[in-house]
Amino acid sequence: MKNDNYLIYLSILFIFIPPLTGSNNYDIKHLEPPFWWTEMSNHQLQLMVHGDNISELKPQISYPGLSITAIHQVTNPNYLFIDIFIDDNTVAGDFSIGFTKNDQIVLNHKYSLLDRSPNSAMRNSFSSSDVIYLITADRFANGDPKNDSTPNLKEKVNRKNKDGRHGGDLQGVIDHLDYLEEMGFTQIWLNPLLENNHAKYSYHGYSTTDYYNIDERFGGNYHYKLLSDEARKRGIGIIKDIVLNHCGSEHWWMKDLPSKDWINNEGTYRQTSHNRVSVHDIHTTNSEISNFVDGWFVPTMPDLNHKNVFMSNYLIQNSIWWIENANLSGFRIDTYPYHDKTFISEFGKRLIDEYPNFNFVGEEWSLNPAIVSYWQKDSPRHDDYISYTPSMMDFPMNGVLAKSLQEEENWNSGLINLYDALSNDFLYGNPYSLMIFADNHDMERIYTQLKKQLSLYKMAMTFIYTTRGIPQVYYGTEILLEGPPDHGTLRTDFPGGWDSDTKNGFNGRGLTNDQMEAQRFTKQLLNWRKNNRAITEGTLTHFLPQDGIYVYFRKFKEELVMVLLNNNTSDKHVSVDRFYEVLEDKTTGISALKKQIYDLKTDIHVPSKTALVLNVQ
Repeated sequence: MKNDNYLIYLSILFIFIPPLTGSNNYDIKHLEPPFWWTEMSNHQLQLMVHGDNISELKPQISYPGLSITAIHQVTNPNYLFIDIFIDDNTVAGDFSIGFTKNDQIVLNHKYSLLDRSPNSAMRNSFSSSDVIYLITADRFANGDPKNDSTPNLKEKVNRKNKDGRHGGDLQGVIDHLDYLEEMGFTQIWLNPLLENNHAKYSYHGYSTTDYYNIDERFGGNYHYKLLSDEARKRGIGIIKDIVLNHCGSEHWWMKDLPSKDWINNEGTYRQTSHNRVSVHDIHTTNSEISNFVDGWFVPTMPDLNHKNVFMSNYLIQNSIWWIENANLSGFRIDTYPYHDKTFISEFGKRLIDEYPNFNFVGEEWSLNPAIVSYWQKDSPRHDDYISYTPSMMDFPMNGVLAKSLQEEENWNSGLINLYDALSNDFLYGNPYSLMIFADNHDMERIYTQLKKQLSLYKMAMTFIYTTRGIPQVYYGTEILLEGPPDHGTLRTDFPGGWDSDTKNGFNGRGLTNDQMEAQRFTKQLLNWRKNNRAITEGTLTHFLPQDGIYVYFRKFKEELVMVLLNNNTSDKHVSVDRFYEVLEDKTTGISALKKQIYDLKTDIHVPSKTALVLNVQ
């Protein structure tokens, strides 16, 4: 009966609702979030309303279960912030927000509350059981050439320009989901997809001009949700790359800021010092911290002021909106240490309160594990900062990977670097939740770093796939794409993503023998990894490298995996005697890739520059 009454009420309400724009030339240019959901853990919703002299009007709502608890004006009369309480009994539906002047409604805006998806709050997220595939969408595959350039967006397609837009889109990713599933990838992290309406260098996505709309050249919000749905059918989750530190200089609000403190330094460019240690330095000054946190990256990336309560709430609500709207499985947070510490702590708490199992990973590009670990949840730290962030990107490990495999083996060089990096895990709240990677969109590709040596590539990727943590692979790494640290070049187009391509990484046409071997190796190892709980859930035990051999084990209950890295230029026979504490009475190892049987009662033969992975029985 309650729902019947609601429907009668709603039908009567809309008979008498005036049009969206009323008299006196009032209109609404932006109202965000554009819609919301019932049954959220947090019953508070704050709407940001933007329109000429909108602060002259008083909003009102007449809808069961909703109440306006506060109306906030700011220095710019073109903004209102409306606090709405949504009680537990509120049902989904459309309603009108009326804006009155002198007790007369002069403007109405239709708003929607949607039903929340079942079990949304307890959604699964990414973990060490996953392997993440990182995609720069503009450079992966062009599934819909019709959206390469659009009338409303400034930069047009120019595939000949390494720094231009090449036309890759979400339909291109959808078209190749079967490839990703067959390869063994279980999560997709896409570089930012929100609108970047700049005249040039907009493909990378890190200069947002609209926080609620996917760029039309990628396919818009519809294709983002479609990708999420299609990926879920294949057991693949979607991780959104979110940019909370800065927006793009062409964001619509930059022409009409809510207040002077909406952007750091009152909207005036001041270069960040990039002194990331300043926020940890017990000897530093407040001005030094401000020079880092409040500075801008470049003039086209205005630095957002997280100390402004409306700004901080806007960003948090926007992030929750995308989780709910696109059914996301995680976040990657760009430029993590550049945020105000109070804000990023509150951000994490709000996310975990709404989604207790949700994982998000922060980017702190430091090779110092003490700096990276500071930001992870449950890590020991020197002050009272509280982190809710489950995962961080393991840049310290990344920083020694290629170096370890190319140095001469000695007591203080070579594989000892990997051993030492793992020995620092006591600094982390949970080292098994760190994101580990050989390369990404901001650095030289791993095959290039390793001087195009396939054997070293296999060793590096075997380590990434079998050590502790959550592996992340940059698109094309599985087929040995090359690239120096020049961004436009390393973010090269995936071969076969465009109809005119002569090579095709998806079906193997035109690939070299080494590329096909790397792809085969990746596919086999990742699909083996999926079903090996010692790797995806187990603990890690390692032994000090000796004579250029590094040995570590992964164990989960009775499952045991042994990994041997031989970084020598000659074959080695490895005695198993010193591993007795882990091997116990187990006597047989079966190689993960070749299914060769090894007798563990004798020495193990490991070819030069090889990683050997054994299922131990």
